[in-house]
Amino acid sequence: MAAIPPVCHFGWKAPGFSLPGTDGRRYGYADIAGPRGTLVMFICNHCPYVLAVLDRIIRDARDLQALGIGVVAISANDAEAYPQDSFENMKRMAEERGFPFPYLYDAAQGVARAYDAACTPDFFGFDAGGGLQYRGRLDASRREAGPADLRRDLYEAMKQVAETGHGPREQIPSMGCSIKWKSA
Repeated sequence: MAAIPPVCHFGWKAPGFSLPGTDGRRYGYADIAGPRGTLVMFICNHCPYVLAVLDRIIRDARDLQALGIGVVAISANDAEAYPQDSFENMKRMAEERGFPFPYLYDAAQGVARAYDAACTPDFFGFDAGGGLQYRGRLDASRREAGPADLRRDLYEAMKQVAETGHGPREQIPSMGCSIKWKSA
């Protein structure tokens, strides 16, 4: 069943974190923050919503990095219940797809909970000071990629953040698979 995150809470401060990356390094928010803003994405390896637009996520990440936006992806799914989302499989995907951003593993799921991540993909776009300015969708794609000429909602919003420090007032939430939480 598809999950939809809540609307953007403008100005909400990005929680810090320290997580292992598929490249063997540990990263915190300060390590990936860009001079003009930061994009924190919750994705995973198996979600059909993510897989349908992964090429677009990679494209937009590269384009946003060129604008001074730091980019990171985090997977927080329960890898015991969803082995495709294991750290080893994350490493393989990041290498095979040539991720231009760190891909971090939130095994304890504390970071996903701190961000109140709801689905994959879930996008959190912060201004240069770490205040939330965008919690919307990548584009109008759903479980399948939409036409190639779709408006790039995430890119346009983060470009606006880079240029003005403010996200668009009107935002359409992302939609995807729910985060696969560990049972208590």
